[in-house]
Amino acid sequence: MNHVSTLSVLLMTASLTPALAQDSHQQFENDAAAVFESAVKGYDIPGLVIGVTHEGKHSFYQTGLASREDQEPVTPDTLFELGSISKIFNVTLAALAEARGKVSLDAAVGEHLPALQGSPAGELTLLDLATHHSGGLPLQVPEEAKDVDQLVDWLRDWQPAEPEARSYSNISIGLLGHITANAMGMSYADALQTDLFPALGLTNTWIDVPTDAAGSYAFGYDRKTNAPIRVTPGVFDDEAYGVKSSARDMLKLLDVELANGDASPEIRKAVARTQEGRFRTRLFTQAMIWEAYPWPVDPERLVEGNGADFILKSQAMDEVNVTFDQNVILNKTGSTNGFGGYIAMVPGEDLGVVVLANRNYPNEARVRATHDLITRILAE
Repeated sequence: MNHVSTLSVLLMTASLTPALAQDSHQQFENDAAAVFESAVKGYDIPGLVIGVTHEGKHSFYQTGLASREDQEPVTPDTLFELGSISKIFNVTLAALAEARGKVSLDAAVGEHLPALQGSPAGELTLLDLATHHSGGLPLQVPEEAKDVDQLVDWLRDWQPAEPEARSYSNISIGLLGHITANAMGMSYADALQTDLFPALGLTNTWIDVPTDAAGSYAFGYDRKTNAPIRVTPGVFDDEAYGVKSSARDMLKLLDVELANGDASPEIRKAVARTQEGRFRTRLFTQAMIWEAYPWPVDPERLVEGNGADFILKSQAMDEVNVTFDQNVILNKTGSTNGFGGYIAMVPGEDLGVVVLANRNYPNEARVRATHDLITRILAE
């Protein structure tokens, strides 16, 4: 080929590339709209933002409003309450503190909270707290416990109803965050906002939303009254469900989780620690908060594992120690009274998805639609 012909081909390729990219993004938007249409309409979701990172490329789809009262549209930078997706940051902080020699995940709770020494709660390890291996701890902090000291008093008399079982609990993850932050010599909110979030490259993720970011903080909408609401304060709220973030920032997190992005060796080591399989349930392998299924996965299995019956009931689990191969999907749901989210990644496809909405709608709808979207993306 002569120089003139080569130049012509290069110019033609350059002219086609933007069009191809535009077509690809349009296809993504069409797919995202199609798979989430029934959920948005059926559950009257005010606003929804979907972010996808695939082979390092970020794409967003958004529809609806961050505030119906102000008619403010959602964007990739709108702040949503993450609910229990916040727990991913909790365990990452613990793994980071371990890498720095501040804690050992194999240490017993009683070593950090002497009042619990000799009790079943005190004999749990920090890794137990990070993997729901608590033997029957309830989901919520008991109403009579108005602060951490009162909760510790309650835990001193607690007896495990189902020893060795998986019990999804805000108490266990709350204890982990409390212990980790104390070991780091700061409050939990400060540990995340001044240390972990910057280490992950996050610039619009918060426990306490600052004044200059308040305008981008969406309102959630109550399922029963449709009233605009925000998360209710409570014991261990920061640790268990208190993070607010945007789809754009959550894709930065997913890039680090997928071993991409710009992160230090220290944070990469901590993130990798959270993705190690520790216990196996009937449906998935439990890592530190992340739940791993084989990929490809039957969507019915994914739906059942994220369903209320499985989450809220104690489940048998067997100890394992596995490093996942690439053929897995790791996921986590999260909700507050006014918000519903879902995050998932398929390392073998270098793909991650985050779905954020200002309505707490059923996990089944989030999981089915996201599985459908991932399947469509990978088929293209």
